[in-house]
Amino acid sequence: MTIKKIITYPNPVLRKQAEEITEFDTALEQLTRDMAETMYQAPGVGLAANQIGIARCVVVVDISEEEDERKYLVLTNPVIHDGEGKVSGAEGCLSVLEYEAKVNRFQKIRVTAQDLQGNELEFEAEDRFARIIQHEVDHLNGTLFIDHLSRLKQGMYKNKLRKILKNK
Repeated sequence: MTIKKIITYPNPVLRKQAEEITEFDTALEQLTRDMAETMYQAPGVGLAANQIGIARCVVVVDISEEEDERKYLVLTNPVIHDGEGKVSGAEGCLSVLEYEAKVNRFQKIRVTAQDLQGNELEFEAEDRFARIIQHEVDHLNGTLFIDHLSRLKQGMYKNKLRKILKNK
């Protein structure tokens, strides 16, 4: 497994629409193992392929139940079909440096996707799990959590980012 460099905003790959996965092969398995290792190293709870510079339609989501456990779910070509309830919650992102904000998301969602072998998956997700999936699927569509914020908050973040990048 290889830890990959996490791409940060404003890199254009984060705005790309991810390409559908059509080949379920060992290269995809290796990619998802690398993504999981990168996510845990960061540390994070989800990672989309375009966050490591690969605009392909695959995400990994942490589903560990124990603190030191490393158990994750791979979703290829995930689609969110139905959403119920609205909840506001704090979000951050491995690709958005030093920023966290409250974002409105569905409380409950229905998801279809494929596993690493191309088998169809369909399930419901709620609360934190639903929030993470929505965040990661947004990445696959070229959307960042900051896009859900007001123009004022987006502007404040862009000013903060300029200062961060200037001091690097």
